[in-house]
Amino acid sequence: MKYLCLFFFIAGSNALYATGINNRFLTGGNIHIVADTDTIIRKKSVSVGVNYGSDALFFGRTSPVKYPFVTGDVIYNSKQGFFAYGSVLKVLGYAPVDEVDVGGGYFYKLSKKFSGTVSYTRFIFNKQANVIKSASSNDINLKNAYDWKFLKTSVIADYLFGKSNDFFVTVTNSKYIETSWSIFDDQDYLSFNPSFNFITGTQNFVQRYSVDHRFKQDIDNIYVYDDANSARYNRKFKMLNYSFKVPIAYNRPHYTLEASWRYSIPVNVEGMLENHKESFFNFTFFYLFY
Repeated sequence: MKYLCLFFFIAGSNALYATGINNRFLTGGNIHIVADTDTIIRKKSVSVGVNYGSDALFFGRTSPVKYPFVTGDVIYNSKQGFFAYGSVLKVLGYAPVDEVDVGGGYFYKLSKKFSGTVSYTRFIFNKQANVIKSASSNDINLKNAYDWKFLKTSVIADYLFGKSNDFFVTVTNSKYIETSWSIFDDQDYLSFNPSFNFITGTQNFVQRYSVDHRFKQDIDNIYVYDDANSARYNRKFKMLNYSFKVPIAYNRPHYTLEASWRYSIPVNVEGMLENHKESFFNFTFFYLFY
């Protein structure tokens, strides 16, 4: 049977949406190898990987300066569904290590079509870290996914706290496709997992980032005055971002090599942050030990 390595980014958060590991991947039971799906199985395993990103995207927002980065990730999965993970991030051209993330959580499956995870992540930053994510240091994440067969819908809730407190809800619709034919032998295949997502939430982290980096305001044109009107605007829960993602992966029994393109459309951008429509590129290699 083919084996699967799963990226989980809430981040996505999604995202996957944040630099570093940020709950991006898990592995489990009856597996293929796909870097960007939500299929999780119950199997004891250890996964290690490296990732390159063209810019650090954090819940639909980027810093005024582009920060291409590389990460090294590791995750341990138990048969019972518990997992623990760590990640080291380096922004190219800056400090040797800009960020270290550690966390853990639990995977549950309520039915064949409905599954989810609950997790906690601690972000530890170099004092000189300039990525916009550095205004937050803790993330409590709850993800639920339902497979409709024709697509999979995921709803992710994130509560971030530290220097600033924010709440986000990310909704993603994706369709996983894999080839029925092989490339080099009968143990490899290609997979595709195009997706569309939108992010809603608050953006107190933007003003916190601005206050922490006001010494760079003339260079970055980001500074937001720390006044009551800005604070009230930041606390409002509203649409933050729409994005489309197209990942293409080459898969073998123990590893995945993936390239992905994301087109991001920020909305309701705070103050002078001046985020705009942007394309992001990621290249990922992941190896699964089981």
